[in-house]
Amino acid sequence: MLPSELERFVAEDIGEWDLSSSIVTDINARAVLLAKEDCIISGLSEAGEILGYFGLDADQLYNDGEFLSSGSVIMIVQGSSRKILQAERLVLNFLARMSGISTLTRDCVLRAHGVKVAATRKTTPGFRIYEKRAVFFGGGDTHRFNLSDSVLIKDNHIKLMGLEECVRAARRQASFTKKIEVEVEDLNAMQRAADLGVDIIMFDNMLPSEIKKGVEILKQKGQRERVVLEASGNITLDDLEEYAGSGIDVISLGMLTRNARWIDISLEIEQSGMG
Repeated sequence: MLPSELERFVAEDIGEWDLSSSIVTDINARAVLLAKEDCIISGLSEAGEILGYFGLDADQLYNDGEFLSSGSVIMIVQGSSRKILQAERLVLNFLARMSGISTLTRDCVLRAHGVKVAATRKTTPGFRIYEKRAVFFGGGDTHRFNLSDSVLIKDNHIKLMGLEECVRAARRQASFTKKIEVEVEDLNAMQRAADLGVDIIMFDNMLPSEIKKGVEILKQKGQRERVVLEASGNITLDDLEEYAGSGIDVISLGMLTRNARWIDISLEIEQSGMG
């Protein structure tokens, strides 16, 4: 992460005057980071940067994206007792949040049986890059990071300008390196988008049965192979497999970042220089 970003995170957590860690005698100490439940670990790179900022030595025992069973020691930390306490919450917040996203993503990837699972822009402001990295380490696709990555024509764009004009404007303004995607809510809109030659069609809030019909129509018209098909909108763990079997290429899920719970990870002091 950028030094300025790291300093902002540290300043937010420590505040003007550290009244908690400063009460501890500053001695050499050793601590472990411990996974208290099964998970796909991620955030290790960020945790290492934070610990390094505080001048602590960190021995990382796993890599981002690996499966950890409950009770696994993730990392061994050594150095100033005060610095360990100052870094503790920030390190745990990164690991717990990012590992939660990676773990949920891996679950979704396994249920999708080869269909790509992607994140959305439903992320925490200021923390998107880390949430997207966590999706990647869980085996998912990061999708676009911002509005400049590709053109996504949504329902509100179409209400303002109409689909055809939106696609024409996108082709005028976007580089040839940028893909054009259209969000559709019915099969008529799907066919119009396909006829306009867009790169990606997103089925938004459509049932798997309707999407299957759409895929068959595109096959019959010889249009299926030249367009990426994506499903999105209120898809859950319960119906994810049904969507995956509808013939699409990608399932994008806001729940990867919106619904992921934090993994229980703790930092425990094991020994100190007090003897």
